Order: sequence, then structure tokens, then C-alpha cells
Amino acid sequence: MERLHIIHVDMDAFYASVEQRDRPSLRGKPVIVGGDPDGRGVVATASYEARKFGVHSAMPCRQAKELCPHAVFIPGNMQKYKQESEKIHRIFRRHTRIIESVSIDEAFLDVGDKDAIQIAKDIKEAIRSELSLTASVGISYNKMMAKLASDMEKPDGFTVITPERAAELLPTLPVRKIWGVGEKTEKELNDIGIFTIEDLLSYDREFFLKKWGRRGHELLLLAQGIDNSPVSPSQEVKSIGEETTLEEDTTDKGILRNYLREFSAELGKRLRRGGLKYRTVTLKVKYSDFTCITRSITLERPTNSTLQIFELLSRMLDTRVSMKKPIRLIGAYLSNLVRPDEPEQLYLFE
Repeated sequence: MERLHIIHVDMDAFYASVEQRDRPSLRGKPVIVGGDPDGRGVVATASYEARKFGVHSAMPCRQAKELCPHAVFIPGNMQKYKQESEKIHRIFRRHTRIIESVSIDEAFLDVGDKDAIQIAKDIKEAIRSELSLTASVGISYNKMMAKLASDMEKPDGFTVITPERAAELLPTLPVRKIWGVGEKTEKELNDIGIFTIEDLLSYDREFFLKKWGRRGHELLLLAQGIDNSPVSPSQEVKSIGEETTLEEDTTDKGILRNYLREFSAELGKRLRRGGLKYRTVTLKVKYSDFTCITRSITLERPTNSTLQIFELLSRMLDTRVSMKKPIRLIGAYLSNLVRPDEPEQLYLFE
């Protein structure tokens, strides 16, 4: 029998829960962390009290206000949430060093031959007693099944899926529950009569593999609960970025440049905090008609200069972005990141 060694920890409504903990007057109330309800921001996190009204992450704040007029809207404090996330990871590290952070509020842990169920209980209790927060925890024999388990009893859930339970459970689930199946893939499967995992497993295998190829083979494996992907503690940071939706559409380069200056300062801090350098700077712009463009400059050699980030973004704004239509969103991204321990090209005349 496959051993239970993977734990998936997913914090419950993380940003909103931190705010409710720190402000007792908000407890039990619908709390929405994000932009201004009268502006054009989006919901970052909604408390479970707000979710009852249909509010969810990435929803426009104006729509959230219509669904839940009595909600309390709070601007996010990413610095505070990052600090709380680090405290949570310290709890994880008491039990294992094999930790894969999926996001600020979600992680996989591989505990090897240790008692995964007891460790998961200890982690859940430590998060509650030390940080006054709750987490939904899933324990299983691979990552996909642990993730599925943590989603089953939110909030404050604790679910174990053994191989035997997986064999009973999986066929009953909609195909959307398969890891990696999004809205588009779900529709493609529905269009050929596949709605549940049982439908998928009973479908003509040869036809399915001929139509879907390698992707189809991967889906069939996942549908059987087979996932060999390891917990990867050393996931590379591929890019970092900052963006914002403007309160009002604008063609004023002075306003846009002020945002780019703020982004550059924040990205510079994040680079130095992580000991990183960048080679590529990308400017992102979304217009009032929702068309989106990106413009990039790649340097010959990596740097961590904040000033250069701003200079390159400003140059692209001035020379490579049309102002014929108003802009509603602006963003800045750094990629081709280099760590200090990576070899760096030497230049002859340096």
C-alpha cells in the first residue's frame, strides 16, 4: 500500500482572516480585502461570511459591493501577510525541510516515513494556538490527492485520502477536479460527453489518446489518482512584478510614471531581499477597451539597480506605448532572474 507522506496546507481566507484576528470588531462580519468598492480594484480575499453572498477572489470590488453591500472593505497589507506566512513556514520547518510553497498561503510538505497524520494535526494546532488562524489540511499519498483532500472540508478542514478511499471517491467527481483541468479543458471534455472522472476512465482509450496525445495520457493517469510529481523545495522564482488598476483611465504620462517609480522601488527591495539580479524588464499596459500589451528590454548583464528599472520602464513608456487610448492598468515585471551563486559571464574590458 502506498504510504501517506504528503501534506497540503491551505490557509482559510488568509488575508481576511489575518485582518479579523487583528481587529476583533471585524470578527463574524463579511470582510473583503482588496480595492476601493467605489473604484476599480479587485477582491484579493473574501472572508467566509462574505463568500456566502457569492463574493470571490478576482471579482471586481464594485460587483462584490453589489452582492454584499454591508461588507467591510480593507486595503491589503502585503508586508504583514508575508510576515505571517513566514511564521507559518517556521512551523512547517519543525517537521520537515521538504516544503514547496505554492503561494503565500499554501504549501505542500513531504514528511517521508514519519507519521503524516499526526504531523498534520500538530501543524494545524500550532497555527491555531500560536497564530490564531485556521488552515485546511489534506493528507494523502501524492500531491494531487493531498490538494483534493484539503479542498473537501473548508474552512478549518482535516481530510485524509488513502488509496482505497481514492479508488471510491475519484470516479464520482466532476472532471474539473482533476489537477490542471480548467474551464477550457472542462468544456472540451464535456463536448465529447465526458463530465465525470468515471466518464473519462470508461471512454474509448485509443480514441482519447489519439485525439489528446500526451495530454490525454497525463489526464488518464491523474484520473486514476496517479501523480508522480515530487514536492520541490527549491522552486525557482522566474519573475517578480507589480501592477495596479487605475482609479480612472488616463493618458497622462506623469501619473503613469509615478506608478512606475513606486513599482521600481518595491521591485528593487524584493530583489535585494532575495539576493537576486534581473536581465529583463517588462512594461505591461491594459487600455480602456481591455486590450493588453507588453514591452520588454533585456540587458547584456544582470543588475539589481532600482534606478535602472525605472529608467528602462520610463523609456518604454515614452517610446513604445501609444497614448491614443486611455490606460486602465499599468504594471512592471522583472524576469531572467539570476541568483548570487549562479555563474556570471565575464566581460573582456571590465
